[in-house]
Amino acid sequence: MSFDTQLITQLREMTGAGIADCKMALEEANSDLEKAIAILRQKGSVKAAKKAERATNEGVIAMAKDKDKIAIVGLACETDFVSQNSDFVATVNDFAQKLLTIELAEFEKIAQEKIQNELIVKIGENIKLAFAEVITGELIGVYLHSNKKLASIVILAGGNNELALDLAMQITAMSPKFISPQDVPATEIEKEKAIYREQLKNEGKNEAMWDKIIPGKLNKYYAEVCLLNQPFIKDDKMTVGDLIKQTAKTMGEEIKVEKFTRYQI
Repeated sequence: MSFDTQLITQLREMTGAGIADCKMALEEANSDLEKAIAILRQKGSVKAAKKAERATNEGVIAMAKDKDKIAIVGLACETDFVSQNSDFVATVNDFAQKLLTIELAEFEKIAQEKIQNELIVKIGENIKLAFAEVITGELIGVYLHSNKKLASIVILAGGNNELALDLAMQITAMSPKFISPQDVPATEIEKEKAIYREQLKNEGKNEAMWDKIIPGKLNKYYAEVCLLNQPFIKDDKMTVGDLIKQTAKTMGEEIKVEKFTRYQI
């Protein structure tokens, strides 16, 4: 049986299989490309190994929620084109839903098998599970950016859904590293102080004034890296800490940020 060389080339590009294997699969599948891919899926691991070193800098994040539990999954690929592929997007959405119902270890096994044996073969790029996590908490704020490449989850003790969403948006937009200055490791603070001293020295500032100048520089540093010290993205005349205090006063209860995580592909 003779085959269209273009069809053989296409199958090779999609599966990584050799010419002889592609011809065999196409013959068995009567030139049906989808059936030929199914026949060659056992060679999917060979293709995955070939592509494993290729960078996966694009992808999609998906979330699924059930009461006080959030599942978040990031699926990475090589190109933005593939990140918009319907099979790719459907898979990451299905993964998030699946993660809500089973243990993480079992999910990771199922996901890896799906990626290696189906998704890579069908789509034709290196694809990796970037992250998978289940978050539980009293009050959870979630935000997924419109490009589906940035997301944040914040857990609050007290507060309301509006505040939780605002904080999740804040974290996504401003990428804080810590909740408050008290959470910044002493080594990081000393590192910053050393940088400031060198700056002041290079600027010719009187050394006797350094101890008065450095606290102001540290406050600017905290306003960048600490969530509570950051200007609120919806009203930069107040900090996030001010917003929380204002909300707490209105609600008549204490509000505390327990934890937050920012995700990016």
